Amino acid sequence: MPQTSDDDPSAQTAGAVKPQGPRLRVEAPSAERGDERLGSSDLMEKACERQNLRAALKRVRQNAGSPGIDGMTVEELPAYLRVHWPRLREDLLAGRYQPQPVKRVVIPKRGGGERELGIPTVRDRFIQQALLQVLQPLFDPTFSDASYGFRPGRRAHDAVRRAQTYLQDGRSFVVDIDLEKFFDRVNHDMLMGRLAKRIADRRVLRLIRRYLNAGVLANGVVIERHEGTPQGGPLSPLLANVLLDEVDKELERRGHAFVRYADDLNVYVRSERAGERVMTSLRKLFGKLKLRVNETKSKVRRATNAKFLGFSFWIAAGRIVRRRVAPQAIERLKERVRELTRRSAGRSLAQMCDPLGKYLTGWKAYFRLAETPGAFADIDGWVRHRLRAVQLKHWKRGRVIYRELTARGMPADAASRVAGNARRWWHNSAMALNMALPNDLFSKLGVPKLAG
Repeated sequence: MPQTSDDDPSAQTAGAVKPQGPRLRVEAPSAERGDERLGSSDLMEKACERQNLRAALKRVRQNAGSPGIDGMTVEELPAYLRVHWPRLREDLLAGRYQPQPVKRVVIPKRGGGERELGIPTVRDRFIQQALLQVLQPLFDPTFSDASYGFRPGRRAHDAVRRAQTYLQDGRSFVVDIDLEKFFDRVNHDMLMGRLAKRIADRRVLRLIRRYLNAGVLANGVVIERHEGTPQGGPLSPLLANVLLDEVDKELERRGHAFVRYADDLNVYVRSERAGERVMTSLRKLFGKLKLRVNETKSKVRRATNAKFLGFSFWIAAGRIVRRRVAPQAIERLKERVRELTRRSAGRSLAQMCDPLGKYLTGWKAYFRLAETPGAFADIDGWVRHRLRAVQLKHWKRGRVIYRELTARGMPADAASRVAGNARRWWHNSAMALNMALPNDLFSKLGVPKLAG
C-alpha cells in the first residue's frame, strides 16, 4: 500500500467511498486586492492543495460521465490517484504535465445537424476541476451582471426573469444572437491573450494552452486542434465566459439591456430600427474575437415571437408580461415522450413509465417557471392518452382488450365498443378509458402530473 501525502486527494477515502471533506473556499478578490489575487504566481499550488483536490474529486464523481480515451471510469479514479497522485502533483507543479487527447463523441442537435463533444479522460477532468475551483472565484466577480451561464449561484431561471423585466419595461424587440459553432471556433490566441492579462502563474497558462491544443481521437487517429474548446471539460464554460465577457462589457458601456447565457445572447431594444443597429455592431464585436454570427438563426424580432432558454413571453390582461413554455420546447417534449413510449419497444407499461417519469420530473422542475398552467394540463392529458394507447397495443386482440377492461371496472357495453375497434389504438385510448386506466394508475407507476 503506497504512502499518501497530505496533498493526496484520495487520502482517507477507501475504494469508492466519497470524500467527506469540506468544499474549497477561495476568498473572492476584494475591490482593492482583485488585481493582486488574479496576478498570484502560486495558483498551481492552490489547485494542488488537499482540500481543493478532495472537492474536485467529489464533483467529478458526482458528475459521472463516460470514460475518455484511456477507458478509466469515474469509479476507478480514487484508486488510481492513491498510486499516481505524487507523480501527477510533481508534474503539475513543475509545469510539465501533458493532458491526453479527448474522445470525440457526436450527438444529434435539435432541429438537425450534429454537435461534437470532446470527452477528456477522467484524470484530466479531475485536474481541470481542481483548476476551475481556484480560477472561478477569482474571475467570476469581474464578469458582467447580465451573464448567467455556468456561474455559481446563477441559473437559467434568473436569466429568463431578467429578460421578462426588459419586456415589461417596454423593450418590445429583441436582437437574438446565435453564434456559429461557438465552442468549435474559439480562437486559442485570442483566449490566451485575455487569460495572460489576468493570470501571473505561467504554469497555469501553459496547462490551459495544452488543454486547448490537446488532440481529438477520432476513428483511432489523433487529430490536432488549433481552435475551439471542447464541450465536455469542466474548464470550457469558464473559458467561454472569459472570452465573451469582452462583448458584455462593451454592451454595458453602451447602456444596452441584455442577457447572456453562455453563447446565447439577447439584447432588448424599443424599436426594430434600433435592433438592426445593434445587430450590425454585434457582428463587428464578435468579428474582432474571430467569432461568426449565424445569420440564419440570428434575427431582430418582436420579443413575444422569440424564445430564450426554452421560454417565450406573452402579454396578459393589463399589459402584464407573462412567461410560458416556448412552442418549440413543447414539441421537443412530445418528440421525447414518443421515443420513450414507442409501442413496438417490447416493454411493459411499468417499464416504460420508469424512464418517462424521470424525464418528466426533470422537465417539470425546469419549466415550473412558466405561468401557463393550462398548457401543463393539456400536456398531462396528451401523455396519459398516449400511455393508454400503449396499453391497448400491448393487449392487441379484441377479446383480450374486452376481458382486461371489464376486469378493471369498465362497463361491458363500453368495453365492447373499444374491443370492436381493436386496431385503432389512438382513437380507442380516448374512449372513456380513464375508467379502466385512471390517472392514479400512472401516478403510481411514477409518471408525475405537470399541472398543479
